[in-house]
Amino acid sequence: MSYTFSDVLDRIWRYCLLLLVAAIFIFPLLLMFNASLKPDSQLLADMSSLRAFLPVGDISLDNYRAALTRAPVALFIANTIFVTATTVALSLIVCSLAAYAFVFLEWWSRDLLLAVIIATFIVPFETIAIPMLMLANTLPWVSSNGLTFGWLNSYRVQIVPFVADGLTIFLFVQFFKDLPRELIEAARVEGATPMQIYRRVVMPLSGPVIATAAILKFLAMYNQYLWPLIATQSEDYRPVMVGVQYFFQLSLAWGELMAYLSMITVPVLVFYLFLQRSFIASIASTGVKG
Repeated sequence: MSYTFSDVLDRIWRYCLLLLVAAIFIFPLLLMFNASLKPDSQLLADMSSLRAFLPVGDISLDNYRAALTRAPVALFIANTIFVTATTVALSLIVCSLAAYAFVFLEWWSRDLLLAVIIATFIVPFETIAIPMLMLANTLPWVSSNGLTFGWLNSYRVQIVPFVADGLTIFLFVQFFKDLPRELIEAARVEGATPMQIYRRVVMPLSGPVIATAAILKFLAMYNQYLWPLIATQSEDYRPVMVGVQYFFQLSLAWGELMAYLSMITVPVLVFYLFLQRSFIASIASTGVKG
């Protein structure tokens, strides 16, 4: 296959544009990682040149050791991963079931309720944070100590309010609407129940939307700050974003802060790379054979 000069030139411009876009996203990560290896004096001095993006000068892991001493980083990361993973898993199940009911089942006021759910997109979380806090402080819970009231300072207060959300339901609804109805009708003719259709027909074909919803939900939960800040008071339950404030107490240490941000960024990158491969594989394997 031969290429003309114009084809080669077009490819060069295209790759240059892609490299520029990639650099816009990669440079902040390079700056953060390299800054985490430098003492504050050198870090601030390098900000006026390209040295800020290079691991040059007085390089060490002292900032990482200091960050682990200043804040319980491992505990914050473990709390965040547990809360995020649990919320994502429950959200995919609950929201996909709700979307299945909206798309494939006939019931009264279905379209009205879906419109109300979509309308919740325009409601800022800050407007409902205080009412949610008052409600969470009065909800009952059965534990080893018997019946107690109040969900504050716990994992459940960070998980349950975010299991169902309008965006995830909307994504599943839009995807389910494009699925071939012939498959659903064929399963019904074979005598499959609604739950069997959901588990064996609909969900196996929903790989792309599952990956997309999981990524969006993961990022939203991993970056939670306001709600955990007001709903938890103990370090035993607080996530990584609340831990950032530890580095603004007493003296501000930029190198330690960059080290902390580098450590809490690793789980996000690992999750995204893993799910990206699953996302591409699901798109390649999803289809209907005639």
